[in-house]
Amino acid sequence: MLTLAARTLRHRAGPLVGTLIALLLSAAVVSACGILLESGLRTTQEPQRYAAADVVVAGSRQVDVPIETMNGTRRDRKPLTERAAIAADLPERIARVDGVRSVTLDRSMPVQVMTADAHPVTGLNRQPPTAHNWSSIRLGALRIVAGEAPATAGEVAMDRSSARRAGTRVGDRIVVLTAAGAQHERVTALVTGSDGRALREAAVFYPDSRLPESPSLRLQAVGVVAAPGVDPAALAARVSGSVEHRPQLAIYTGRDRAKAEFLDLTVSASTLVTLAASVGGNAVVVSVFVVCATLALNVSHRRRELALLRAVGAAPRQIRRMLWAETLLTALPAGLLGWPLGVAVIRWMRGPLADHHVVPADFTPYTGPLPGAAALLVTGLSAVVAALVASRRATRIAPTQALGEAAVPPRALGRGRAIIGSILALASLGVFLTGLRSGGDFATLVGLANTLVLLLVVTAAVLGPLLARAAVRVLGLFLTAAGPTGQLAAANTRVNARAVASAVTPLILAVSFTSTVVFAQTTGLDRAHQQMRDGLRADQVVTSSVGIPPALLRALRQEPHVKTATPVARSKVVVVGRALGEEKTASLSAQSVDPVHLRDTLDLAVVRGSTDRLGARTVALSTSAASWLGLDIGERTRLYLGDGTPVTVSVIATYERGMGFADVTVAHELLTAHTTSGLAGSIVVRTQGDAQLAHRFLARAVAQYPGVALRNRPSEDAQLRQQTMDAWTSYLIVGLIIALVAVAVVTTQAMSTAARRREITLLRLTGAQRRQVMRMMAFESLSVILAGLVVGSALSAPPLMLVSRAVGHSWWPTVSVSLAALIAGTVALLTAAGALVPARLQLIRRPPAGG
Repeated sequence: MLTLAARTLRHRAGPLVGTLIALLLSAAVVSACGILLESGLRTTQEPQRYAAADVVVAGSRQVDVPIETMNGTRRDRKPLTERAAIAADLPERIARVDGVRSVTLDRSMPVQVMTADAHPVTGLNRQPPTAHNWSSIRLGALRIVAGEAPATAGEVAMDRSSARRAGTRVGDRIVVLTAAGAQHERVTALVTGSDGRALREAAVFYPDSRLPESPSLRLQAVGVVAAPGVDPAALAARVSGSVEHRPQLAIYTGRDRAKAEFLDLTVSASTLVTLAASVGGNAVVVSVFVVCATLALNVSHRRRELALLRAVGAAPRQIRRMLWAETLLTALPAGLLGWPLGVAVIRWMRGPLADHHVVPADFTPYTGPLPGAAALLVTGLSAVVAALVASRRATRIAPTQALGEAAVPPRALGRGRAIIGSILALASLGVFLTGLRSGGDFATLVGLANTLVLLLVVTAAVLGPLLARAAVRVLGLFLTAAGPTGQLAAANTRVNARAVASAVTPLILAVSFTSTVVFAQTTGLDRAHQQMRDGLRADQVVTSSVGIPPALLRALRQEPHVKTATPVARSKVVVVGRALGEEKTASLSAQSVDPVHLRDTLDLAVVRGSTDRLGARTVALSTSAASWLGLDIGERTRLYLGDGTPVTVSVIATYERGMGFADVTVAHELLTAHTTSGLAGSIVVRTQGDAQLAHRFLARAVAQYPGVALRNRPSEDAQLRQQTMDAWTSYLIVGLIIALVAVAVVTTQAMSTAARRREITLLRLTGAQRRQVMRMMAFESLSVILAGLVVGSALSAPPLMLVSRAVGHSWWPTVSVSLAALIAGTVALLTAAGALVPARLQLIRRPPAGG
């Protein structure tokens, strides 16, 4: 059978190419997801500023949250977004540990550096610089490559890489913006790594005794050098004993020292793992559908051949073995070639991912062998399963019946398929009705919407012929009115309902899946912008990338034209909730506010409780977060702040506008004490009296603090930027999946057209002209396109209604006309190209004189 399969493939180049392309892209998408996953789990960065330290003590990059489940206690790891400050007494304790040769402190703070021509300085990762004490260069064995070490006030050193990109040389002056104000400094030295490599993070170094007095200045890390002959691992174990009662700190050795140095590595790693999991899960499901549809169409076009083999004595198991062998002979090279194609896709995606802040600008993907092996395995298994499903009917019926069906394909659904489809349709209806009666509960609606998407897609695949026949019956009325070619097209679609279903099913999958993901994001973004517009009562906003100086907040509150000034800080927190008798965790956006001055500047639309009692042990949650975590007013729960510090809090209020602002709202002092800068990132200001006069007063006050900006109502803050990034990530998922489905669309159309060679030849022999045949094919393609668009759009409506209800009060989602037109146009173009191009190529040849 292997020899027969090889010979069969040699004489069926068209279907072979279609199946090979479908499997190849499936393997490429799985490979790309595997590369993203492995890149998130592994770090490809080496330590730089901490490369000379054997052990580094710094803030933990993740928090282990103990949660109670039905099977006991387990730990759930969540990434942290803030650097934990180190207590002043810890370095002295570490220095007394046996085996420690020396201890070096790294004091740092976020800054913004501007050159003389107002050019901002950034690192290779496109992030602003960080200021450090000069003695910390010993941690990385950094060396001076130009100039002399800074020694007095007004002198700094810079890393050579960022200085070169900014056009700064030794002797030039720069402006360093801190939370304490602007510092005019002269660059006295340029430094680089001991091996000459450029530092990925921009750095400014001050003399140890001349560090600016800024509230953002923190002891970030303690580097330890082992005494001669002391094993670093053993020393790390001893050092850990001195920090065992500080859970927000961690011990780093080896390559893990890079995690202590680069905060963005942990955040991007978590994002990559989430992205790979979401894309990978959808990719595997869609690839199975695509491969099954392609192979099922291939087998259906070979009914005559398979029936003849059955008639001459081939056993069902031999037919199955032949089809499996053909599939494997196609799947193995596709799986092998899919890995390098997946690597190319990831390298192409690296720029867009960095531009949208999903990964650092200098992100280097980890391209090990595991993603390739996973792609080969998934491709092979999905192909074998698809071949088994496609060959099931051809091998179960009698040879005589197979010959009959080869001449006249069956129009009715099989009994088993009809039963399964009916059950799935009823289940989909039940899920949707449950959502309608859920009362707007966020967690329930989101869960039901995710379930409903999958159920509807599977239902459409199972009941494809029935849906296609119903759609074609309606469209046939319009085709009949288009003249003889339209009538012939209508007749063809009615008779070949299964072929039409094979062509329509990928379209339904593409339209329903794409519309659901895209318009769920547009709905969420629209609700977020609306909540921001409705909830922001302030008319001026003061912002700073390095933190708002406390003195500026005091000055604004003393201005006679300022009614209220509320500081706002942003971060991420981990909240523990309970659902179905088990605890669960969620990483949520958080904001800190001053409850005394909140009402005049921010309207969070409080539903229950009050935010007036926000303090060190209380918290307010958005209604969606409270629903997701199963928390209600008065309940106590654990909250892990941005640096991992645990706090037990009580829920005192729930509010509706979490998408526009944040899911968790806490008192200002509680959040800022556990952020990297320790300061608010913005101040929302409500003015009073003459608006123009108030603006001039504010501008004059802000002008005393370079680096601080004053603007009107914000068009987009950190919360909305994060949601926009999440939306773009979802669009990326859709793009990858659509690329896979597009191949199925084009392949099925091309294979269906190629299988009609006899029919097209017969039409030409009976006198049909080329333009008449092409017009008939165009009408058939139009019916397929309209059926796919109508059914796909209808299937996307129920889950989108549930999503819209979950994020707001309306059942109607926000649908972008331009995006809808793009989806419809892309589907139409692919379908028409897949059907009409092969038909045109067939018509180039003259029909044989003898038929």
